[in-house]
Parts: sequence; C-alpha cells; structure tokens
Amino acid sequence: MQLPKITQKGPYKVNVEAGKTYFWCTCGLSQNQPFCDGQHKGSGLKSRPFVAERNQTLYLCGCKATQEAPFCDGTHSSLKVNDPS
Repeated sequence: MQLPKITQKGPYKVNVEAGKTYFWCTCGLSQNQPFCDGQHKGSGLKSRPFVAERNQTLYLCGCKATQEAPFCDGTHSSLKVNDPS
C-alpha cells in the first residue's frame, strides 16, 4: 500500500447538503479534491464516505494525515513538507 499524496497543506472549504453522501479522497490522486474520483484504484487505499448531517460549510483535510478523517484537525501545521504555494 502506498502513502497518500499531500494535495495541499491546509483544509478544503466545502459546502455540503444535508443527507447527501460524499466520498473523501484518501489517496491524494483525485483530480476532484477533496472528493474521490476513483484514481485510488490499485493503490491499496479507498475513499471514505460520509453523510452530511445538515447544510453547512466543512473543512476537509488536504494533507491526508488527519486523525479525524475526513475533517481537518490541524495536523498539516506540524508536517515537514515543502509547500509549493
């Protein structure tokens, strides 16, 4: 199994709709970040589904290292990676 690719060192701000199921990308290969587009196939990783409890803005993890997946828990602030932005 490969490690996930860090897509950004910070969260993705997304608006979600109550009752809708979303699939958070765990591999970092999706072209539709932070959501899965199936690029994980063969990586040993799989998407993580979640259902929005209400219409709201959420902050989904972009570094793929959160302990509160799919939500950002601030882990990105302690990562030792080059930030291209």
